[in-house]
Amino acid sequence: MKVNVRKGDTLWLYSQLFQVPLSLIEDANPTKMPSQLQIGEEVHIPGFEIVQRKIQRGDTFWKFSNELNIPVYGLLLLNPDVDPNRLMVDEIVYLPKRVTVPIVRDVANYSFEKMEADLNRLQEIYPFIRINKIGESVLGKPIYEIDIGRGERVVHFNGAFHANEWITTPVLMRLVNTYALSLVNGYPQRGIYSLPLYNRNRLSVVPMVNPDGVNLVLNGPPAEVKEEVISINEGSTDFSSWKANIRGIDLNNQYPANWDIEKKRKEPKKPAPRDYPGDAPLTEPEAIAMAELAKQREFSRMLAFHTQGKEFYWGYEGLEPPESESLAERYANASGYESIRYVDSHAGYKDWFIQTFRKPGFTFELGLGVNPIPISQFPTIFEEMLGVFLLSLYV
Repeated sequence: MKVNVRKGDTLWLYSQLFQVPLSLIEDANPTKMPSQLQIGEEVHIPGFEIVQRKIQRGDTFWKFSNELNIPVYGLLLLNPDVDPNRLMVDEIVYLPKRVTVPIVRDVANYSFEKMEADLNRLQEIYPFIRINKIGESVLGKPIYEIDIGRGERVVHFNGAFHANEWITTPVLMRLVNTYALSLVNGYPQRGIYSLPLYNRNRLSVVPMVNPDGVNLVLNGPPAEVKEEVISINEGSTDFSSWKANIRGIDLNNQYPANWDIEKKRKEPKKPAPRDYPGDAPLTEPEAIAMAELAKQREFSRMLAFHTQGKEFYWGYEGLEPPESESLAERYANASGYESIRYVDSHAGYKDWFIQTFRKPGFTFELGLGVNPIPISQFPTIFEEMLGVFLLSLYV
């Protein structure tokens, strides 16, 4: 929601009027000088939408004030040309409506386009959320990072490295949405208040690493590469088992952490719907973008969401730091997932992250069954991961 500054207004005043933490209003208006607001300039107030109301007989601004729990001055900000003492029947006024339910709701067949629309809506309502483009897919789709918080400690999550594991994207998007709701409205999640987490951490989330692959699974091949991907898929037009990027390279086998071992033992030996690690590490733009992000942000910890198995992995070649074990114990208690230190696997993002930075890294396998996990598991998976999400920012 946007309001126009009136004489004497301050960001602190808006914080009091709309009961939104001052830090969120400041971060929603990063180019504004709090002590030098100009009359008439626009200021973003996070967590609200503007709704129209047609005046009925008996309506007053004082009635609306009690209904919305917002002082009359807050209503006048949205109606600078309205005389509150002379409201006319059928006159249109504008009222601030606090957003109290998630925006991320349509989670079935969660394509790149659905994610992008939800990202735009989230940033519109919660403009303290920064949306960064960290790279592009093979077909030129943006790879987005959600960036939230003031803290120095960077906590990173990612999802949909694998195309048919797309359910991880709406799980992450709903987690971010829940966090934003909690920040603005001040209510705790699992007994944890969010604002201290915001001030302590910088949350980094890449909800869809592999947008071309996700759309391939959900919508079929785009015309420009239809023949190529059907050929890679051995003539089949059923892409439900496809994990790779659009070129048939498995993005989670693309990292220089004993990549040569995976290259030698992996089948097939050419581009395929899954498992092919490429001709060399870090050849694919999606994998490169994620490696560069880790270097730039210097994550304090990293969690990658995959499916399926209700388990998570947290060690690599004995290079994981001591704190990984205590975090793993907490994650297991919070989620009910099995904690597994080592698996016979290399060249994954978690493996490379631990090897390169010696920081805690985790691969979570969400849900149970056969990929793609049915969307009916979404509510359960979300509840399981909410505890993991909060712990990652709290501990």
